[in-house]
Amino acid sequence: MSLPTTVAPLFTPLQLDASLTLPNRIVMAPMTRCMAGAGLVPTPAMGAYYARRAAAGLIVSEGVIVRPDGQGYPNTPGLFSAAQVAGWQAVVAAVHAAGGRIFAQLWHVGRVSHPTYLDGALPIAPSPVPLAGRVPRTEFTYATPRALALEEIPPVVAAYGHAAANAKQAGFDGVEIHGANGYLIDQFLHHHTNRRTDAYGGTPSRMARFCLEVVDAVAAAMGVGRTGIRLSPAAYHNMEGDPRDVVVFDTLLAALAGRSLAYVHAGIAGHHWSYDDLGGSVAAYLRRRYPGRLVACGELTPEGAAAAVAAGEVELTAFGRPFIANPDLVERLRAGEALKPYHERMLLRLV
Repeated sequence: MSLPTTVAPLFTPLQLDASLTLPNRIVMAPMTRCMAGAGLVPTPAMGAYYARRAAAGLIVSEGVIVRPDGQGYPNTPGLFSAAQVAGWQAVVAAVHAAGGRIFAQLWHVGRVSHPTYLDGALPIAPSPVPLAGRVPRTEFTYATPRALALEEIPPVVAAYGHAAANAKQAGFDGVEIHGANGYLIDQFLHHHTNRRTDAYGGTPSRMARFCLEVVDAVAAAMGVGRTGIRLSPAAYHNMEGDPRDVVVFDTLLAALAGRSLAYVHAGIAGHHWSYDDLGGSVAAYLRRRYPGRLVACGELTPEGAAAAVAAGEVELTAFGRPFIANPDLVERLRAGEALKPYHERMLLRLV
């Protein structure tokens, strides 16, 4: 059966490094599902969930907490304990048995948390700037976070590296650093949440420092060619924008350009949303500033994703909700079949 021409560009292989070739350009986007078990350990149901989507060129896991104070949502899995590593080994084995490839998304929420998840402690952040609103799935409002002392920052960086080593032990094919969507790394990259005047704030290079240190720690553990990063140059989630932020990302991307990462993944902004500070969309801004591989994500149709790949706007395209509604998304696109519509009730169970 020949491929529908409207999606054919999505079915060309892509070589990530000398030993990993993705069979198509379709990525399963990271999605928080809150389905871990006791001790934040992955469950067999999670393994079955990911394995059913193994036809994706690459699966990026839900956000995986790098240390206990990184939690901000209920039942999100970790990658800092032996039991969690063992749980992920079973998940990864299920994906590999089904012919798939999977990266772990390494995550620390920073200020996007509440003492109820932290044994009564305050969330940590670059600066004590509170997040307005209510903690999802609870009746709590966000607390004012505690600013990290200078000497506390290296252990946080090391936690990312340790989680990457654990991901390698669990058998993951690589890792994606979650540097987007208003979580801890992103908080260092935006003026609204980074008001430091020390070595990690005050100038674009110092604001980018924490992110780059995490990248280097993770790459040392996993390998630079198996390390990707997700970024949100536009402040649209858990964050207020500032026109000075773009200079921080200009600086960051120039530094990342010399590191030969697997890819840079645009955060959840719609692929064609336009931002004045960026001079257009997030993906277009990243393409101007970063010469390596890009992953688009956000309100993409299969036809739009294929057009973006064909035009050279991005190398990979990520789908979130369509993969929840359609475990067989790749097979449906290959056969030219319509996709089932997503509904939020689908979030209530893993299928």
